[in-house]
Amino acid sequence: MDKNDARSSLFQDVGLLTFLALSSATGVLMAISGHIFLNVVYLFCTGMLMMITYFFGILPSLISNIVFIAIQAVIMVYQYVTQTSHLPWQLSFWMIMPILLSLALYTMTRNQVALQKSNSELRTSLIERGAFDEQTNLRTTVAYIEDIAVFAETNRRFEIPVTTAIIKIRYFNDLKRMMSPDQLRHLLKLTTETIKEKTRTNDVIYLLNNEDPTWAVLLYSDTKGTSIATNRIKEGFAENVQADVSLNTLAISMVVGIASWDGETMKTPYDLMNAGIHETQYDV
Repeated sequence: MDKNDARSSLFQDVGLLTFLALSSATGVLMAISGHIFLNVVYLFCTGMLMMITYFFGILPSLISNIVFIAIQAVIMVYQYVTQTSHLPWQLSFWMIMPILLSLALYTMTRNQVALQKSNSELRTSLIERGAFDEQTNLRTTVAYIEDIAVFAETNRRFEIPVTTAIIKIRYFNDLKRMMSPDQLRHLLKLTTETIKEKTRTNDVIYLLNNEDPTWAVLLYSDTKGTSIATNRIKEGFAENVQADVSLNTLAISMVVGIASWDGETMKTPYDLMNAGIHETQYDV
């Protein structure tokens, strides 16, 4: 979180706490002051002022608060003139509290909107750069290629084995013609959740292709360890498909290709990805 987001978050919290404190104080003052009818009317008006603040901003809110104060002054003068009684000073808190509540609410919501805008811009930036898939919340090919370079450097420096597993749906083009759009989206979600469920926390998962669904997993493991991991994914996928009412009537299965990074024969991250994709042809 950068400094602007941290400041917005702080102001949002301060606004919330201030709003709650003022609301509590208003409730106490209402109980002490009496004048039930006027308190109810003023409370309703204050609620309207809060709505104006929330939906239209601080300037219309301040104007409305000034009008509300003027109305209260007229009511107090009218009571004094017509009833020859003392001015109801007990209700004077209504001249101050609504505007304070409005300012607290504005502080809270303004900074909340700023945080939401910042998060939205960050998410949009990631999607536009192709590093993040909006539907599955997985990294995409852009991030995969960048991460392979990091994994490959780790392999070179520390001789830690690096392997990728490429996962596809067998005969997807044929299945696609028999499935509804909802079923296709559900299959994509189910496959993603299965891969997440059956991999370790330090294994990184990617969605390389949406049209011909292709997932990838990067692992610090040798071919044998990756084979064990992918068999676990396959078994979990078969179980989940069989238990799913909308998919268990179709012959759906996975194909997996496994390739290990070889610093002598592989020069770019694409070499590892293409080797893994090529190996999917031999998974029978």
